[in-house]
Amino acid sequence: MRKILVVGAGQSGLQLAIGLLAEGYDVTLVSPAGPEEVRAGRVRSTQCLFGPALRRERRHGLALWDEEAPLIEGVAVHVADPFGSPQPDVSWVGHLEEPAQSVDQRVKMSTWMQLFTQSGGTLVRHRVEVADLERIGPRYDLVVIAAGHSGLSEIFARNEQRSSHRGPQRSLTLAYLTDVPENPRGRVLDRTSLTGAGEIFTLPTHASIGPCHALLVEAVPDGPMEVRTGPEASSEEVLAGLLDVLRRHVPWEYERFADARPIDPTATLQGAYNPVVREPVARLDNGTLVLGMADTVVANDPITAQGANMASLCAEIYRRAVVDHGGLPFDERFMRSTFASYWWHARQVTAWSKVLLTGPPHVWDLYRLAEQHQETADRFANSFSDPTELIDWFLHPERAMQYIDDVRRKASSKVEQLAL
Repeated sequence: MRKILVVGAGQSGLQLAIGLLAEGYDVTLVSPAGPEEVRAGRVRSTQCLFGPALRRERRHGLALWDEEAPLIEGVAVHVADPFGSPQPDVSWVGHLEEPAQSVDQRVKMSTWMQLFTQSGGTLVRHRVEVADLERIGPRYDLVVIAAGHSGLSEIFARNEQRSSHRGPQRSLTLAYLTDVPENPRGRVLDRTSLTGAGEIFTLPTHASIGPCHALLVEAVPDGPMEVRTGPEASSEEVLAGLLDVLRRHVPWEYERFADARPIDPTATLQGAYNPVVREPVARLDNGTLVLGMADTVVANDPITAQGANMASLCAEIYRRAVVDHGGLPFDERFMRSTFASYWWHARQVTAWSKVLLTGPPHVWDLYRLAEQHQETADRFANSFSDPTELIDWFLHPERAMQYIDDVRRKASSKVEQLAL
C-alpha cells in the first residue's frame, strides 16, 4: 500500500487526504491542531463554494451541510464613491445557475478531520518544520504540502514571471455575525467596490450557531477603509472598527449591520498576505522532493472569492493524478505535470484577481453595462463558478470593449425592430 503524507488540514489538504484514503492509500495527515481545537479556535476565513466545488463534495460524501447552510442564489455588485455616498452609483444582482453555499471552516474542517480518522486515516498533531520534513519525508512515497500561507510555503521558490505583487494588496478584516437582517437583495454574495479604497463583502453563511452572516472588509493598505485595531483586540472591538467603516463608506449596509454581534469571542480575524505564485516542487537539503498544492503555491487575494473553490479543484486534480499514476514513482516530472494541470485553471483566477485589484477602466464600464443588461450580470455571477470564460470578455480591455459594443448594438437592433 502506497504511503502519502499530507501536511495541512484545510480545504485542499483534507479533501485530498479523505479522497486518497477512499482509494485505498495509507494516508497520514499532519495538522498543528486537532478537531476540537479547530472547532473552538479563531475563525479562518470567509468562503463561498460555488456549483462545481459543491458537486465534488457531494460525489465524495463531504457535503454534510446541504440541509443547514443557506442557499446563495446570486452575486450582487455595487460601485460607490468611497467618501460617503448615500447610495451606490451602480447596483445589480446576477443570478447563479447553481446555488452556492458557505460554511464556517471551523465547523467544516473539524468535522472532516473526524471523518478522516473514522475512515482509517492517521492524524498527527504537530506543527511541521523543514527539519521534520527532512526526517520523515523519506518514509513516504509522496509528500504534499497544503499548509496555506504558513511559513512552510517559503520552501517553494517564488515564480517571478507569474507573480505580479511584492506585498499585500489589501488589509483584511472579517467577522461572523448574528442579529443581522436578511439582505433585501436576497440570499446573495454581496460585493461593494469603493473606487481606490477597497471592497466590502457580505454573505449568508452557516456556523456552529446555525445560519448567520459573514462580513469582510478588504481595504487598500493605509487607505480610508483600513480597520485599525491592535492585534490583541477583542471581537467586539474588531466589530466596532468594521461598523465604523460601514457607517462612513456604505451607510446602506451599516443600517443592516448596526445591531450585529460576533457569534463567539473568536469570530473575527485580521491580517494580510501577498498574492504570489510559487514553484510547485521543492527539493530539501537531503534530496527529498515535496509537492505544494492550492494556496501554498498559488496564493490569490480573496477579492474573487475563489480560495476554497480552487483548493477544492486542486485536491480533485491531485487525487486523480495520484490514482492514475499507479505504482510509478512520484518523481519531479510527475509533480510538475500534476501542478501544470492545476495551473491551467488557476492562472485564470490569478489574472482575474489582478484585474479586480487594480480596477482598470473597462471593469467599471462592464459593471455599468450589467446594471442595464441582465445577461451580463448573470454572466459575471456565474464566472464565480467557472472563471475560464472571463478571458473572452472581462480580463482584456479590448475584448471587454468589443463585448460592450456588441451588447449595445444588439440592443439597438431590437429597439429598431420593435419600432417597425
